[in-house]
Amino acid sequence: MESLVKFVQDEFVARKEFAEFAAGDTITVYYEIKEGNKTRTQFFRGVVIQRKGVAASETFTIRKMSGTVGVERIFPVNLPSIQKIEVNKRGKVRRARIYYFRGLTGKKARITEKRR
Repeated sequence: MESLVKFVQDEFVARKEFAEFAAGDTITVYYEIKEGNKTRTQFFRGVVIQRKGVAASETFTIRKMSGTVGVERIFPVNLPSIQKIEVNKRGKVRRARIYYFRGLTGKKARITEKRR
């Protein structure tokens, strides 16, 4: 059964190529929103909290601050409405999933930028 699911994912799911990013990076995701018969592009800029899954079922979570409220959004990597992903800053973190970032405020919530 697992091989059948893997076969269908490999054959029929269209993979898009985006820039490489990891936890701690600040990225901007541009995605399409349909409202009635109109479509528009909206973006979501924030810090990547995690990447999860493999191949067609891979997702990533982005967190941003909207005023004083933290907002998180989960995007599937193969979402057809994603137009592009820009990496704004590379963050230097020591973990693959930075859930502790949710509890930080002020200067502690800064992520140092990686040197290139």
